[in-house]
Amino acid sequence: MSQTFRVNTNVGALKAYYQLAKVNEQTQKAQLRLSSGKRIQNVADDTSGFNVGSALERKVNTMTAALGNIGSAKDMLATAEGALLGISELLTKIEGKMADAQDPAKDRSAIASDITALAKEIDNILKSTRFNETNLLSGAGAAGEGSKDQNFIFQIGAISNETLMVNFATGVAGSGGYQSAFSASLSNFASASAGSIATDTATSLQANLTTLKNAITTALGNIGNFVQRLNVKEDFLNTAVANAKSSTSRIFDTDFALESLNALRGQILSQSATSMMAQLNAAPQNVLALFR
Repeated sequence: MSQTFRVNTNVGALKAYYQLAKVNEQTQKAQLRLSSGKRIQNVADDTSGFNVGSALERKVNTMTAALGNIGSAKDMLATAEGALLGISELLTKIEGKMADAQDPAKDRSAIASDITALAKEIDNILKSTRFNETNLLSGAGAAGEGSKDQNFIFQIGAISNETLMVNFATGVAGSGGYQSAFSASLSNFASASAGSIATDTATSLQANLTTLKNAITTALGNIGNFVQRLNVKEDFLNTAVANAKSSTSRIFDTDFALESLNALRGQILSQSATSMMAQLNAAPQNVLALFR
C-alpha cells in the first residue's frame, strides 16, 4: 500500500518538514552572516578557522601595540635630537664669538659675557630636556623620576624578546659619553673671561670646543642610527599587520556576494518546501475516497 494512505504517520510530510527546517537553518545562517558581517557565528561553524583566526588577531594586537611603542621611542629620540641640535647651534655661535675675540679691536669682555651666557644656556638645555619626566641628557632626575642613565626598553616586535634598548648615557652618547665631555669643557666656557679668550690663551678653549662638537656629533649620529632601525622595524610591522589582517578577514569576514545568493536561494527553497509540505500534509485526505 502507498505511504500516503498511512494516516497516523505521514512520512512524506515529515520528510518535507525536515527539509524545510534544514533550508530555514541555512537561510538563517546566511542572514546572520549578512547582518553581522562575520562568517563564523560560533566556533562550530569552523573550529580550525576560528583557532587560526584568533591566534592571528592576538598577533595583530601585539604588533599594533609594538607600532605604538616604536612611535614613542621615535618621539623620545626626536626630543633628544632637537635638544642636541639646539646645543650644536649654540656651539656654532660660541665658535663664532671666539673667532671675533681674535680681533684686538673687539670688546673681549663683552664677547666673554656672550660666551658665558651661551654656555649657561647649553647647560640649561642639558638639565631641562625631559621625556615622560625623565632627564634625557644630563644628571639624575628628581625624586621618583628617571635619569639619563636609565635603560629605556621598548618592545618593537610581535614577541616579548623583540626589544630595543636606548640608554642616553652610553648608547646615544657613545664611548665616554657627552656628559663627561660637557662637565669639564662647558665649565671652562661658563667662566670665560677677556683674558681666557685672547689669542695667546685660547688654545684650551679651542680644544674644549672641539671636544663638545665631537660629542654632539657622536650623539646625533647614534640617534640617527636608532631611528633608522625603528623605521625599518616600523615598515616591517606595518606590512606584517596588513598581511595578518588580510588572512583574518578571509577567515572571519562575510563574503557578502556569496551570502546574498545563499540567502535568496534559501528564501526560494523555504517557500517551495512550505508549499510541498502543505500538499504532502494534505495527501492522506485521499483515503476518504475509500469510504464513498
